[in-house]
Amino acid sequence: MTIHRMILNETAYFGKGAIKEIVNEINKRQFKKALIVTDKELIKNGVVTKVINLLTAEKMPYAIYDEIVPNPTIRDVQNGVESCRDAKADYIIAIGGGSPIDTAKAIGVIINNPEFSDVISLEGEVQTKTPSLPILAIPTTSGTAAEVTINYVITDENNHRKFVCVDPHDIPLVAFIDSDMMIGMPKALCAATGMDALTHAIEGYVTKGAWEMTDMLHLKAIEIISHVLRDSVAGDEQAREKMALGQYLAGMGFSNVGLGLVHGMAHPLSAWYNVPHGVACASLLPTVMAYNQDATGEKYREIAKYMGIENTEQLSIEEARSAAVEAVQQLSTDVGIPQTISALGVKEQDLAAIAEDAHKDVCTPGNPRSATVEEITELYRSLLA
Repeated sequence: MTIHRMILNETAYFGKGAIKEIVNEINKRQFKKALIVTDKELIKNGVVTKVINLLTAEKMPYAIYDEIVPNPTIRDVQNGVESCRDAKADYIIAIGGGSPIDTAKAIGVIINNPEFSDVISLEGEVQTKTPSLPILAIPTTSGTAAEVTINYVITDENNHRKFVCVDPHDIPLVAFIDSDMMIGMPKALCAATGMDALTHAIEGYVTKGAWEMTDMLHLKAIEIISHVLRDSVAGDEQAREKMALGQYLAGMGFSNVGLGLVHGMAHPLSAWYNVPHGVACASLLPTVMAYNQDATGEKYREIAKYMGIENTEQLSIEEARSAAVEAVQQLSTDVGIPQTISALGVKEQDLAAIAEDAHKDVCTPGNPRSATVEEITELYRSLLA
């Protein structure tokens, strides 16, 4: 019998206003001083202020590290480690999308495992000895699910690549899934992160490691995301609250079973061209779904059903698979995702090199269909304008 493992946050809060619980959590755990890890844009637009006001009212000390950029680098992590040590912080509050939360994970792990201070040695499934400095994670986008995963991604600028770190010790202790913290997302960011969440759900559902419990989580996530993403992008508050839940459910699943070729191919696009991760995933998803369809059994029929396609039980398997791919393609188009990778700056002469990177990516082996470097190259080429 196969043994399956599930690792989740110790505690998570859901709903509008959930961040108010941060004060109780800090007091309960007797934390002394926080390092707030975030980015300058979230400082500027007042999102971080919502948390700072709660801390200030209770006279809870904090320092801020706000140098995070999209696709955070090794240097960003190392600077954050220095800031954490200088502040003498005993816990981290990570506020933002995947970039701040991923950086916070790396900082927290290195603080308690200084032998990994080069950062690059954290790549892959690393057996660190000590859990991360405690992290309280507050997502501001409805897509990455970084607040509930045991994964994080860092960019190695010198070698033009992103590397994935997988470590149960990095998972945030407490997550606050508060749609009030997400309401200010621009439409493009809402669309990209929402399609990233759908990618998590679909890839997690068809990955080689999938099993009954994660199937349940992923199908519910597919249902929620596909039904509310358009309204969420349009700014509907109720839709954004549902998206917050949907993306978290997807994270609960894929963090424990892995992903596939979409993420394997997306990481090089971000590393080479600084493409936002969600946009990279969304632009690739329908094409990779079509490539995988013959290796997915009846699962695309379920995807089509949960995305709202009627009478799926009456479709042939080929029709059901096509319906699922078409539904994802239509959703991607409707929310404004670029339909070619040329639009993302990808160049024909780079395809062989980025395909090599994709083939080596830690996510790629989980794909239901094995892909050669040549096949990956052709998949990229098919998406050039």
